Amino acid sequence: MRFRSLSELKRPEPKEVILTNLPQEISMTVYAKTKAFKINDLVREIHQKSYEWYGFTLADRERPEIIADIGLPKNDQNLQDFTTLGPERIVEYHESLPEDIIINGWIHSHGALKYKHFSHTDEENQATVLDFVTARLRWVIAKKEVPIQDLQLLVKGEFEEQELAKGSVSLITDGAISEATIMETIYGGFCYSIVIDDEGWHEQEIHYKERGVLSGYSMVNKKSSGIVFIDSGKSLTEADTALLSKKVEENIQPNINPPPELIERM
Repeated sequence: MRFRSLSELKRPEPKEVILTNLPQEISMTVYAKTKAFKINDLVREIHQKSYEWYGFTLADRERPEIIADIGLPKNDQNLQDFTTLGPERIVEYHESLPEDIIINGWIHSHGALKYKHFSHTDEENQATVLDFVTARLRWVIAKKEVPIQDLQLLVKGEFEEQELAKGSVSLITDGAISEATIMETIYGGFCYSIVIDDEGWHEQEIHYKERGVLSGYSMVNKKSSGIVFIDSGKSLTEADTALLSKKVEENIQPNINPPPELIERM
């Protein structure tokens, strides 16, 4: 047989069966959106300036794809053009939550800046949150064929030890078989990322992480996302605002004399 080009010799794509679809669009309650922008207002009111801050997007454990609330942990430091978070802060805040509430992402503000994009620092912070969230929020999303060259099929109790030296992988069964397809479980998770500012602007992304249990396959990806606001029937009350004011006062940490390396934000 003659081939016109080497491209005709390409191996077929491994078989993959999708079992679960991860969110392709962000869903957020109107309550959570209102609360996020109220934090911006309170930061300016209480601390007399606009500062960057971060919080976590929260969901009911039974509906992890919907942002139902915003959590405001103690920020390590807040500048007018910089905020950062570490894994210890995520763990600390996670442990303070009720068992039926989970973290499904993070939200932060660029305050009065005119920078209407995610920054390099944001990307570093996002990687920290993604690792934490997907370790606790993951599903079996697919079964994917593991292509194996020279698969050696053996029957238990009917082969010699030296036969194990043959083939790249040996599959030992309790009965004779002539063909086998090995499919590994692909675990996947997602994490939301939202940035807002004082003027009501917002931008959002969904970050994904996948891992195969046999092959070592791993993938981290992201996409810009639309956002759908859902009326949950819950509104931000005066009592809610009073409690939020106390959290803003205690958890936002303005730093008026930052070290020089922190000023290089982007």
